[in-house]
Amino acid sequence: MADDLSDFIATRAAGVERPLQGLTVLVVEDSRFACEAMRLMCLRSGARIRRADCLRSAHRHLQSYRPTVAIVDLGLPDGSGLDLIASLAGHHPRIPAILGTSGDGAAEGTALAAGADGFLAKPLDSLSAFQDAILAALPAYPRPAAHVPGAADRIAPDPLALHDDLVLAAGILGHGAAGAELDYVAQFLAGVAITAHDGPLQAAAEALARDRQAGRATSAPVNRISGLVRDRLAACVPF
Repeated sequence: MADDLSDFIATRAAGVERPLQGLTVLVVEDSRFACEAMRLMCLRSGARIRRADCLRSAHRHLQSYRPTVAIVDLGLPDGSGLDLIASLAGHHPRIPAILGTSGDGAAEGTALAAGADGFLAKPLDSLSAFQDAILAALPAYPRPAAHVPGAADRIAPDPLALHDDLVLAAGILGHGAAGAELDYVAQFLAGVAITAHDGPLQAAAEALARDRQAGRATSAPVNRISGLVRDRLAACVPF
């Protein structure tokens, strides 16, 4: 019954309130919090969503079906989203719309150079911006212009998804992460913090990333970000 209902919904004509009706969106995103935001936006827009949290999972999805839209985070646990974007852009038949996403607005140019048709800058909390970016990347798909009134434009993901992201980061930091793991957790937490509008956590993640890029091996940035993650987990309502 659920599959029948999904098929019925997906084949209804797109309208102003659901401009992405009938589209299938593959979201390749390691942050559950960011992915939850996109799930809500797809639901509100009429699109189906499939999620992959790493490159390996994305390739498994792509062996089974061809989405209309692929949204690819540039920093993934098993490699760069830029490589996946380039692969998708060069594949025939091509996915109609490929978008990159990152908390680093300066990464838009590299995503477009890799073959993306558009870019979504984090935080992903505007429904109209999300719809507009996808519609702009689908010139061959005539769709009604998106229209989202006032307060309805803002998306608030489930805090449980943020909790899951923090638990993941705490686990990586807790076993003495070094090298590539520290690089990954710095960019991961920066993206999570941007989505959560958490300025102190974002600043700590970016400071750790700068130290890593400069080759500084001091423990202070790691200790600071670990403490912030622990504080936020301690402040969460018990589950």
